[in-house]
Amino acid sequence: MTTGNRRKHKGGRKAKKDPCKHRYAISLNDADNARFLSLFEASGMDVKAHFITATLFEKPVKVVKIDKGTMDYYMRLTSFYSQFRAIGVNYNQVTKVIKNTFTEKKALAFLYKLEKATLELVETNRQIMELTEEFKQKYLGE
Repeated sequence: MTTGNRRKHKGGRKAKKDPCKHRYAISLNDADNARFLSLFEASGMDVKAHFITATLFEKPVKVVKIDKGTMDYYMRLTSFYSQFRAIGVNYNQVTKVIKNTFTEKKALAFLYKLEKATLELVETNRQIMELTEEFKQKYLGE
């Protein structure tokens, strides 16, 4: 197989330095199997063997729980925030147009109306923040 100092390559992948060659088999009843599968699914791992090894040797196992209500609230809040930012951009554009287009007296009248609408928007934002805090305390335990 060797010619001089050169070895002939046989192909295939390189051998592992420390291969896993010891196997164990366990038997579970229906109740234990259901519990095992639910813990495995909650861990978010893809391979059952890795989950068992992590559990046996007390490695940290991540448990991921997705609450549909929380996700829905988060998505709606994110959507609302983007709308809120768009209102801010529009606000800046409107003030520039009012300043450049109308007389000072008319501009002040429109700016007064805009100020009232802005105060309503600020109040709505305050209520949203209060509801979010209440949601965090009630459902997320923070």
